[in-house]
Amino acid sequence: MRLSELSARSGVSTATIKYYLREGLLAPGRQLNATTADYDETHLRRLRLVRALIQVGRVPVASAREVLKHVDDESLGRTIRLGAALWALPQAPDPDEEDPATAAAAAEVDRLLRTLGWEAAREIGALSPVHRSLVALVATQIRLGYPCDAETMAPYAELMRQAAARDLDRMETYESDTEMVESAVSSAVLFEPVLRALHRLAQEEESARRYGLE
Repeated sequence: MRLSELSARSGVSTATIKYYLREGLLAPGRQLNATTADYDETHLRRLRLVRALIQVGRVPVASAREVLKHVDDESLGRTIRLGAALWALPQAPDPDEEDPATAAAAAEVDRLLRTLGWEAAREIGALSPVHRSLVALVATQIRLGYPCDAETMAPYAELMRQAAARDLDRMETYESDTEMVESAVSSAVLFEPVLRALHRLAQEEESARRYGLE
């Protein structure tokens, strides 16, 4: 398809597509002549992912480029490739190592992972920005006087494990590793807000069942 058709099918202006091409967020099309290139379905799929990252996820262009670099890195195994792409997404601030609550939070997170048998998560540990974010969030809870120990988190963690299994089941419906990692990244940006909204709706529903609608 020509650039104009790619624009029409994606809903992205030609000027924006050209910007993405210049920034390396979108691979060049197959050059037909000095002024015309041909694009295919992979460009359309990638363009939708780029728009999800930048428009919905508010991911800076430089960070989006880093995410996509890992998505396309065929030298990595599937787990490392997926992890690297997700780690490149913007994360919550790292925990304050000077805060006494941080040590208590790190101990509770480690106890949680041991209780669950999540050995890979324990082995990766603080190398993971997601792990560090969890420690920082738990430290905030502790500092504010809210209980957030391993026992409190464990049932929620099990629900998230089931959600992760669903994610990977959906991911494995795609043919190539690149498509799989793309789907995981788009899910992190687009579907996690859906899960958050469902959680809040579920709270409203459960409250109404227990206490009525008054």
